[in-house]
Amino acid sequence: MQRSTFFPVSPSSSFLLHPRKFKPKLPPHQSTGLSPISTLQCPQPVRQNPPPTSAYIHLPFCRHRCHYCDFTIIALGNLSPSPENDPRISNYVHLLLREIQSTRSRPNPHPPLQTLFFGGGTPSLIPPKLLSSVLDVISSKFGISPDAEISIEMDPGTFDKKKLDEIVGLGVNRVSLGVQAFQEEMLRGCGRAHGVKEVEEAVEMVNGCDGLENWSLDLISSLPYQREEMWRESLRRAVEAGPTHVSVYDLQVEKGTKFAHLYTPGEFPLPTETQSADFYRIASETLTNAGYDHYEISSYCKGGYECSHNLAYWQNKPFYGFGLGSTSYVDGVRFSRTKRLKDYTNYVLKLENEEVEKSKNLIVEAKDMAMDVVMLSLRTARGLDMCMFERSYGKELASALYEAFRPYIESGHVIVMNEDRRRLGIEEFEMRKEEVGFLRLSDPDGFLLSNELISIAFGVISP
Repeated sequence: MQRSTFFPVSPSSSFLLHPRKFKPKLPPHQSTGLSPISTLQCPQPVRQNPPPTSAYIHLPFCRHRCHYCDFTIIALGNLSPSPENDPRISNYVHLLLREIQSTRSRPNPHPPLQTLFFGGGTPSLIPPKLLSSVLDVISSKFGISPDAEISIEMDPGTFDKKKLDEIVGLGVNRVSLGVQAFQEEMLRGCGRAHGVKEVEEAVEMVNGCDGLENWSLDLISSLPYQREEMWRESLRRAVEAGPTHVSVYDLQVEKGTKFAHLYTPGEFPLPTETQSADFYRIASETLTNAGYDHYEISSYCKGGYECSHNLAYWQNKPFYGFGLGSTSYVDGVRFSRTKRLKDYTNYVLKLENEEVEKSKNLIVEAKDMAMDVVMLSLRTARGLDMCMFERSYGKELASALYEAFRPYIESGHVIVMNEDRRRLGIEEFEMRKEEVGFLRLSDPDGFLLSNELISIAFGVISP
C-alpha cells in the first residue's frame, strides 16, 4: 500500500500523519478577530453509528521491504518457499480468519458489505485458495453485496495470467497495480522487486483479463534522481496503459526506512519542495488533459470509476479493518491493531475469549469528529459540505472557519460554492454567507496547501 504524503487513507497505517508541506507564496494569515476559539463549543452531533459496509483486509507479505516503505509488512526473502507452500502465509491467513469470525456484527441481520479492499504488503503473493477462504468467511459473517467493489493490490512480477484469472474468478473486480515508475533506474533505486519488463507484462495481463474492467495504476513522484522528463514519461506511459484510475503519490521519507538513512528531504538527490510541487502540477495537468477527473488529492479516475472503498474513508463512514496493524472505525470508535505478529496473535486470542478491553479504544469526541470531517472532506474535489457541518457542529464554528479561510478565499486557494456548486466570488461570499454550500481546495494550488489549510482549520476547531 502506498501512502499519500498529504494524509493517509490506508487503515493499515495511523489515521493521521504529518507529511511534507509545500510552501508556495501564501497570503498572510490573519487573525479571525473573534474571541478565543477555545470558547467555541462543538455541539454533540447525533450519533446514529450505522454499521460498516466496507472492510479492509491487511495481507502483510512482501518479497522484501522497499527503500521508502514503513508499512506493517513481513518480508519473505528471496530464499523462502513459494507462496503456495510458505507456512508463514497460511498460518497468518488462518489467524486472520479467526479474527474475522470473532468480530461481533451488529445489527442482525447485518447489511451486506459494499466494498472490500485487500491491501498490504503485496496481496498478489497470496495463493488464490487462501484469498477464497477469506472471502468465504467475510461473506458468511457479514454478507457481500452482489455489486460490491472488491479491490486487491498487485505488484508486477508477482502473478501470471492464470493467477490473475483465478483471483478475478473469486469475485475480485478491481486491481490496484503498484507500478511506481517506468524507468529501470528509478525502480532499482527505490528497491522495487520488478523492472519495466514486468510492468509491461502486468499491464498487458490486466488489460486482457476477462471480467476486469476497473483497474488503477500507482505512481510515485519526487524519487531520488528523478528528473522532470522522467516524470513526464511515467505519466505518459501510465495514460497509454489505459487504467480507469491513477493514484499519484509524492515520496515521503519516513523515519527508519533506508531512504531516511541515505537522504535528507529537500536536498539532492531528492527534489526541492518547489520541484515536488511542480511534479504535482504536471501530474494534475497531464492526467486532467487525458480525461481523468482529479477527484481527490492523490487520485484521478475516468468518469464513474472513483475508488468506492476509499470514498468511504473520505466521507468518514465506518469501516472494518482486519489483520496486522489495521484500523477499524466502528460505533464511533477508532481502534488500531498492533504491528507485531506475536502481539496480534495474542489480540486474536483475547478477541475469541471476549477479553478485548473497550477502555483502550479511542472514543471520538465531537471536536475530533469535526476535525476528521474537515480533514477528509478537504482531500476531495467535492469539498466540505458546510450545510451539514453547520447542522452538526454549529453556526459559530462554521463562521469561524469562514473567517480563518478568508485570506485563502481571496487568493483562490479555497473555493466557495453555493448548494448548486456555483462558485461564489469574494464579494458575493461576503454578502451571502448563508448561501454557502461547499468549501473546497483549488486544483492544483489549493491541494498543494492542504496540510497548512487543514492545520488552520484544526486550530479553529481545537486550538
